Amino acid sequence: MFNLISPIMLREDVIAVFVALSAFLIVLSVWRTLLLRNPMAARLKALERRRQGLRDEMLSPRRRGTELRAEHVHLMRRVIDKLNLMRGGVTSTAVLKLEQAGWRSRDALIAYLFLKLVLPIGAGAFALVMISLLNVYDLQPLARIVASLAVVLVFAYAPDMFVKNAGDKRRAKLTKALPDALDLMVICTEAGLSLDATLARVSRELGESFPELGDELSLASLELGFLPERATALENLARRSGLASIRGLVSTLIQTEKYGTPLSNSLRVLASEFRNERMLRAEAKAAKLPATLTVPMVLFIMPALFVVLLGPAVIRTMDSLGGL
Repeated sequence: MFNLISPIMLREDVIAVFVALSAFLIVLSVWRTLLLRNPMAARLKALERRRQGLRDEMLSPRRRGTELRAEHVHLMRRVIDKLNLMRGGVTSTAVLKLEQAGWRSRDALIAYLFLKLVLPIGAGAFALVMISLLNVYDLQPLARIVASLAVVLVFAYAPDMFVKNAGDKRRAKLTKALPDALDLMVICTEAGLSLDATLARVSRELGESFPELGDELSLASLELGFLPERATALENLARRSGLASIRGLVSTLIQTEKYGTPLSNSLRVLASEFRNERMLRAEAKAAKLPATLTVPMVLFIMPALFVVLLGPAVIRTMDSLGGL
């Protein structure tokens, strides 16, 4: 009797264990399902890491010789920190100028401040040695002092002039590329893309033809993703460009997001206005050509033309007078 009951009880124990294990697994799966309230959290974290990596890559230096430059930048930073040149007002103004010229890294600010400090001292010392000690130019004592001070002043403003010229060239390129960018943005918004996706797509399309504007739009698209205020990212775009046209574009984008107006219609109106402005600028340059070409024509073209037209007649007249 005992031998018959034992296998039956053993089978019942096994079934009970399997039932308990199944119930535990079911409860565990339901608990984990209820625990994961936000299944997109891992995806959002991955996207955030990707955005941060792209932003760091965009803001990092892109030239060769990074290790050597890092040593130089470390030396410059030590000098700047020791002399306490990173003051608030001066630093913010210099950062804005460098950003508008296309240099957004902190190393660019360090190099700018270091050159502002070193160039006048080095150039003044070199000019003093060449003029006063070596006597390369035979000048009076007062003239030597004036020449040395002039060299110091020129090299003191040389970094500012270089940054200003670079910023002007970059703003001209941005102005030239903006109408085409707006046309692409109109196409993207009419296709149903959001503002972030529109800026990212337009930046990729403009990467080859207009890299300056493509770079700015790409950075603006990244900032729209990780900054808490979207208006701040758009205002940063206007601040980095320094153009009234881009400030108008940014104001339009902020108003459309605030009031919910159609983005494509606003962009189409802006694109038409900017194209008309570019056509007017081209017509103004064409209207200035006659006055601009007057001096070259008088100095270079007219004398050659007179020689070609009157030269043979003068030669024949001289030959006829010589025969008499």
